Amino acid sequence: MTLVFAALCVRLGFWQLDRAAAKQALRAEVAARAALPPLAAAALAATPEAAAAQHYRRVTLAGRWLADRTVALDNRQVDGRPGFVLVTPLVLADGSAVAVQRGWLPRDAAERSRIAAPPLPAALVQVAGQLAPPPSRLFAFGADAPGAAIRQNLDLGAWSAEIGVPLRPLSLVQLDGPRTPSDGLRREMPLPSADVSRHQVYAGQWFLFAALAVVLYVGLLVFRARRPR
Repeated sequence: MTLVFAALCVRLGFWQLDRAAAKQALRAEVAARAALPPLAAAALAATPEAAAAQHYRRVTLAGRWLADRTVALDNRQVDGRPGFVLVTPLVLADGSAVAVQRGWLPRDAAERSRIAAPPLPAALVQVAGQLAPPPSRLFAFGADAPGAAIRQNLDLGAWSAEIGVPLRPLSLVQLDGPRTPSDGLRREMPLPSADVSRHQVYAGQWFLFAALAVVLYVGLLVFRARRPR
């Protein structure tokens, strides 16, 4: 049993190293995509498979805001502060829309449900940013009510049916720049978690457990061999 336990610990150690390598490769791929020339708006993905290949590419989209359909995603923390990520559909010229993560807004300490969202223009706008997966999902005890201004999560399929506009299977993270008005929202591109060192530490712990198990097993065998009969 001791050797089986040691072998299991070694396997878990290599599993943690594999996870660390996978996250390093993902970070490298994200950096490579971000460095590519901006994606042409006409090439914007219409299927989940094509969308996955465009994540983290830079792009500028032209469209009109559906300001009254803005959703505030709750319990999004930045630097340990709770707040909201504002998501608004941007309707493109072909009638489809993209969920734009416009930025982060801190929660009002006096009134939790108060959202001081900056106004949006009704005219045609150009929105620059990076393509990303749909907004990340957090654990929720129940489903969000359709039409609610504040929600825990946002399912693009259900939201598309709710607003009556087809949504592309991705989102756009709006970033600061010449085309982005200064409106008090905090904007940054959320990157995949790259806590590589944590996985390396875990791997070292598993290898240490395996070594200790083998040492104790060998020590027990030696003790039994030397014990007077």
